[in-house]
Order: sequence, then structure tokens, then C-alpha cells
Amino acid sequence: MSPARHLRIGRGLGPAPLLVLALVLALLTLAACGGGAGGSGSSGGSSGGTSGGQGAPGELPDEEKVLHLFIWTEYMPDDVIRDFEAEYGVRVVVDNYSSNEEMLAKLQAGGQGQYDVVVPSDYTIEIMVRQGLLEPLDRSKIPNMANLAEEHRDPSYDPGNQYTVPYMWGTAGIAYNKAYVDPEPTSWADIWDPKYAGRIVLLDDSRVIPGMALQLLGYSMNETDPARLEEAKAKLLELAPRVKAYDSDSPKSLLISEEVWLGVVWSAEAVLAAQENPNIAYVLPREGGNLWKDNLAIPKDAPHPGWAHVFINYVLRPDVGARIAEAFPYGTPNAEALKLLPEEIRSNPAAYPPVEALRNAEVLVDVGDAVAAFDRILTEMKVAAGQ
Repeated sequence: MSPARHLRIGRGLGPAPLLVLALVLALLTLAACGGGAGGSGSSGGSSGGTSGGQGAPGELPDEEKVLHLFIWTEYMPDDVIRDFEAEYGVRVVVDNYSSNEEMLAKLQAGGQGQYDVVVPSDYTIEIMVRQGLLEPLDRSKIPNMANLAEEHRDPSYDPGNQYTVPYMWGTAGIAYNKAYVDPEPTSWADIWDPKYAGRIVLLDDSRVIPGMALQLLGYSMNETDPARLEEAKAKLLELAPRVKAYDSDSPKSLLISEEVWLGVVWSAEAVLAAQENPNIAYVLPREGGNLWKDNLAIPKDAPHPGWAHVFINYVLRPDVGARIAEAFPYGTPNAEALKLLPEEIRSNPAAYPPVEALRNAEVLVDVGDAVAAFDRILTEMKVAAGQ
């Protein structure tokens, strides 16, 4: 989801990342059933299409050489874009969004004909497929799908990867400054401690923040019962006056500067913050936190679907995938890219949490009409805080 950065040590893939990948798949499957700056240089052309390699996309499209990418803020390294442009002679136009809801609203308003590639999260894909907002993929044009780990193929929210290819996965949990936050937080409840008033940053996300309160109350992040949602709202209104900022784009900035001492952030934001300020740490609360996966997809009526397939195949090259995962250290679903990552990233528990830390993590699912209630809860919380 939105974001992070490098020593090349061994290329062997240790057991911990594989166990985490397996658990990620299991959690995503259970959720659906239960209703929940980088390196340098171009990678150049390639041939083949075998597992572990770089598959060429076949005959290049006879289309205008333009690609419109609609993606989360701080989620695709500029040098990866530049190298794609240089290799294929395609001009890439990038627009950004800060939440799935923002992206979805734009596509629902007719924006799907403006973009060639979008990057929705798991639960959003269910909505987009149901509303006819996505084009089916031509997998023959994406041979580098062979590089995906088995654990990230055939997801429950898109059986058979008919519409999507996984891009990154990660968590939403608690980042904190060890110099000011003592003891180490272990629960969402620690964010409500009055001593941190004015020193808190929260994601500007209408599913994760109400979901945090729901988990704290003992409910699922995907709860839709109106009475329980009202409980969650009341809990968040208690917290509202103590929140300094709502930021899904770059909450790390406030952590690095120590304007805030703790907050709810995307996992890679905590990794990046810790690179700049060693006092920053990250933990998933005992209630679970959020486990998510973002995906590459082609909107219905995309103006350049041919180049969209070429771009998706390019992103799935092992070296390109590794560069992305170093720049923004979320979990990569690309097994071959994972082998190329330095040990310091693969062993970072914020980027690749230990299996036990993910056991209670929840995957968001489509909550149907209840999404309006989630949106309203966050809006009322921000209004109560004067933001």
C-alpha cells in the first residue's frame, strides 16, 4: 500500500520469508471464505519465459507510445519508470492517489478510460470486478508471472489471476519512537494513552482506522453491524483530539522529525523512517493489525492495454522487482526478486514479519453498503479533531 531502501549479501532464500509467504496466502484465503529511489541502469531486453528468468512479452503493441499509470503515492521508483521509458520508447504519465477509495471513486466516475494500469488492494478488486471496472488480463503477454511465488498465485479475491497480478504486500501496525514511547506498545490501546496527546499520526484510511477501533473492541476489522460500528466511532472520537495528523502518503516524515512519537502506518513507512531515525521501531498489535496485498490491473477501456501488459511484465522481472522492493521495502510476491534482496531487508521484521506476528492479522474484505459507514466514521473523527 504506500510506502521504502541496500549491500548485496547472499542470494539464498532462507526459510523465514517462505513461511511468511505461506501464511499470507492462508490469511488471504481465509478472509475471502469468511467474508475478510533505487538502483541504476536498464535491465535491457530479454528472451525466454521460463520460471526464474525474464520473459519477453512477445510482439510489441501497435499503439501510441504512452502509458498512464494510476498508483499510490511513493510506490514506484522513478528510475524504474525512466528505464522502462528508455527501453521501450514509451512515455509514462503517473498520477497518484492516497487511498483505495479515492482511486475507486475516480474510476467509478468514468476515469477508467484515462488510465492503463492501476494498483488496487485486495478487497477493492472484488468491488471493481463486480462493477465491471477491470479488463481481463491476457496472460500470454505476461510470461514473467512465472516468477511469482506459488503462495501469491490464484488469490481468493481474483481466482486464477484473471484480472490482477500481485505487486506488493505488507501490514498496517504501530510505529513508535523508542526514545519517547515506553514501554514498547503491544496493543492498539496504547495509542489511546493520554501522555501521547498531540504526538500521534494516523493513516488517512477509512477502512484501517475504524478497523483498528473494531479490533480493539474485540470485533473484526470487517464488522458491519451498525451498533458495533457506533461503538468503534465512539472509541475513535475519544482519540480524535490527541491526533496531530492523518497521513497515508508519507507518515514517516513526522516520525523522522520526531514531531510525532507513534502512530498507525504502513509497514514500509516504518522501515524508511528507521533508516533516517534509528529510534523508530514497528510492531503489529496483539489484536492483529491489517495484512494487505496490492495488485497491478488494467482498467476497463484502458487507452493503451498493449503497453499495460508490457509494463506489468516488465515490473515482474526479477531485477526490477528487487529494485522496487529495495526502494519501498514491502513484501515482494516475486520469488525470484526476493532471492536478489539483501539479507538486511529480508530479515527485517517490519518488512517480512515473523509468522507468529501475522497469526492474528486481518485481511480486509468488501463490506458492501457498510463502506459508507466506515467513511462517515473517519470523517466525523477528523471533524472532531478540527482536521
